[in-house]
Amino acid sequence: MTAVGSARGRLLIAGEWQAGSRPPIDVLDKYTGAVVGTVECAGREQVDAAAEGGRRSFERCALDAQARYTLLQKTAALVERDRDAIAAIITAEGGLPIADAIAEVGRAIQTLVVASEEAKRLVGEMVPIEGAPGQAHRMAFTIRVPRGVVCGITAFNSPFNMICHKVAPALASGNAVVIKPSELTPLSATKLFELLLEAGFPPQHLSLVHGAGAEIGPWLIENQDIAFYTFTGSSRVGAWLRERAGLRPIVLELGSISPTIVCEDADLDRAAERCAASAFRRAGQVCTSTQRLFVQQGVEQAFTERLIRATAALRVGDPHDRCTDVGPMISEGEAVRAESWIREAVDGGATLLYGGGRDGAMMQPTILAGVDPRLRLACEEAFAPVVGLVGFATLDEAIAQANASPFGLAAGIFSRDIGRVMAAARRLRVGLLHVNDASSSRVDLMPFGGVKASGSGREGPRYAMQEMTEERLVTFNLS
Repeated sequence: MTAVGSARGRLLIAGEWQAGSRPPIDVLDKYTGAVVGTVECAGREQVDAAAEGGRRSFERCALDAQARYTLLQKTAALVERDRDAIAAIITAEGGLPIADAIAEVGRAIQTLVVASEEAKRLVGEMVPIEGAPGQAHRMAFTIRVPRGVVCGITAFNSPFNMICHKVAPALASGNAVVIKPSELTPLSATKLFELLLEAGFPPQHLSLVHGAGAEIGPWLIENQDIAFYTFTGSSRVGAWLRERAGLRPIVLELGSISPTIVCEDADLDRAAERCAASAFRRAGQVCTSTQRLFVQQGVEQAFTERLIRATAALRVGDPHDRCTDVGPMISEGEAVRAESWIREAVDGGATLLYGGGRDGAMMQPTILAGVDPRLRLACEEAFAPVVGLVGFATLDEAIAQANASPFGLAAGIFSRDIGRVMAAARRLRVGLLHVNDASSSRVDLMPFGGVKASGSGREGPRYAMQEMTEERLVTFNLS
């Protein structure tokens, strides 16, 4: 696997690589703690220049659909060419096991390809106004028009593909972009923008600003050259952004404490394997990771035994090793926090069934039962490799408990009963429900987003492009 070496998270301000005007930040290997690079941090003037440059480029340099398709296809080919190098960066700066990092690059390629294809299919619809009284001499249709400058703000846990989900639909629909990645994982974002420039996108269409979110975020949200925001992160920050965006549109992909329901007629072997992967892969640091696992009475013991076996089979350790399934959390501080939540749950009466240990940023996959619903592990997003088992008697009971959460992103249900499954689909207040799969299943072309405190709007190239364009009605008087 390609070594990362000493890399720089550079600033790209309206197509020009620049040094930061703020002190740089070291980028650490999340397993070894070694410095693998530095990130240049933008100042207020650079953030404003990025937004202004994007607006000017958008106004002067419109790309037609075929050009957008071609450039995104070229970018996808370049990502494929550099797949190993990108995966190595993701593993070093994000702590993802190298197998997951390679898979993420593959998903990013699909995100770029699907967005390129959707660029050629971005159309409005006919509006049958001629059927209205006195309107037989008229016709109408809608068109989709890009908004201008799209600003994407992303989290650390999927540092390459998550940015592709902001950038690719924005460019595919004709917008310019300003992207602010997590300061914890800036190197893969820098690599993507290098490839976008190599592919031939108009340089001033592209800006990449780095720095601490608490500093850069207010500058971005205050800038009136930005027409649209797309954010992935915590519900707290999402609410703050929505409040300050005013009338400008924003898509929010926020947190969750995703449930999965295992019914008495489920394939328990499949359910245990899928739930273990959903709860613990990527160290549980995915907004759709299964955190609450509802298991129907009558199969609790049989399922729990299988879940523990599936969890014990996961290899925990060095993410650079191709055999590793679970790597470190993003920082030792986050692992310490997760450990304290587990201790709090056990002190509150929960039973520790498996795991619970920590070594630096490495958190062992942990299974608990009987977590008090008032404790943080039951009602707040853990973002850690921890799952709590909850027994239930009837599906109504499981649905009621799942819906009691303020979040509503994704859920899973295992059952062979189509009536039971469809009842859950209609009644669970989530944006996505996966049948005979756990909550963290995702295919990049599908609509993705939540309800309640889990956000608003949808990702997935086609659906994001609808959000990133304005619908405009055109009428013709034919008389």
